Amino acid sequence: MSDASEALRSELLAVALEAARRAGELLRDGRPDDLGVAATKTSSVDVVTEMDIAAEKLITAHLAEHRPDDGVLGEEGAATEGSSGVRWIVDPLDGTVNYLYGLPSWAVSVAAEYRGETLVGVVEAPLRRETYRAVLGRGAYCDGPSETGRKLAVRPSPPLERALIGTGFGYLAERRARQARIAGRLIPGFRDIRRGGSAAIDLCDVAGGRLDGYYERGLNPWDFAAGDLIAREAGALTGGRPGQPLSGELTVAASPGVFGPLQELLEELGAWHD
Repeated sequence: MSDASEALRSELLAVALEAARRAGELLRDGRPDDLGVAATKTSSVDVVTEMDIAAEKLITAHLAEHRPDDGVLGEEGAATEGSSGVRWIVDPLDGTVNYLYGLPSWAVSVAAEYRGETLVGVVEAPLRRETYRAVLGRGAYCDGPSETGRKLAVRPSPPLERALIGTGFGYLAERRARQARIAGRLIPGFRDIRRGGSAAIDLCDVAGGRLDGYYERGLNPWDFAAGDLIAREAGALTGGRPGQPLSGELTVAASPGVFGPLQELLEELGAWHD
């Protein structure tokens, strides 16, 4: 357990919540209504990229104002070392294809590490009207349109053959093809597989009991930093290959009874390599 004070944890949570909320509003309110109609045009993709960058700039400016001595690692290139021992890990728009097409499963992900350990995670999903948050040692919660501070807990673990498992596919065609082959081999042994399009939301859905487990290859720290903490604080187990932490090689999160069998099956099928 980190030696960070309770005051620091509370401060980091407040900063993360406000940064994620502001970025979510920017992305929601700034998205052109006809963006999905023109989704095949290069100009549409450019608009998404511009919104992504604008959201990261908004977040980093907020962090610089309130926590000027902290480091930052962002998907869109933000990278500062800092001197406080705190580092922010930011994905300003997780689920860009969903955003492009007007699907609701996209999110802003903001996490704060202290001396290498994640202390705070916030995932803001504006079109789902949900804010997921967790502080190390304090549990995980979801604030939604009809509730405030609903405590999250993973579902009771079913046998693997009755588990609903989430996954994601990479952007590279060869990797995506292999991931599809592995998913095809997995489906008969599960209740079913879901592909949501946002790693941050998938991890939160494990935390909230909407999925029994989730796995994906090829993620970056900004994809899973906040969602990993939220899932763990809700009672999930997370990791990569057996005995290893979650990483770009493989990310696995599941309720305790599903985690081990799922991880072993993914290892057997070679889901950790292309």
